[in-house]
Amino acid sequence: MQRLRVLVLLTLLCLSACGWIHSRRSHAPDPTQIVVTGAPAGALVFIDGVQAGEATVANNYPQTLDVTAGAHTVEIRAGNALVYREDTYVGAGEHRVINVLSGFKR
Repeated sequence: MQRLRVLVLLTLLCLSACGWIHSRRSHAPDPTQIVVTGAPAGALVFIDGVQAGEATVANNYPQTLDVTAGAHTVEIRAGNALVYREDTYVGAGEHRVINVLSGFKR
């Protein structure tokens, strides 16, 4: 009977250690993203001068773009016209929302 108690105790101890080890694993960091909303349909989205997306339907479907952490320039262009421009900073794992307003911001 004593051996059975020791065996059960050791088994429970081993199982709890496994749970502790798995809970200590680090998870993947959240992606760093810029989310652009309100861009006119058909407008092109540029991040740091590089085309990164195209607005398909104004105000309904935000563009979610993966970026590196740091300072970025977001531009919205419709044809040859610069519709919107904003300088922003995105920290690691953050989701920065850019609301394209009517008019031009520089």
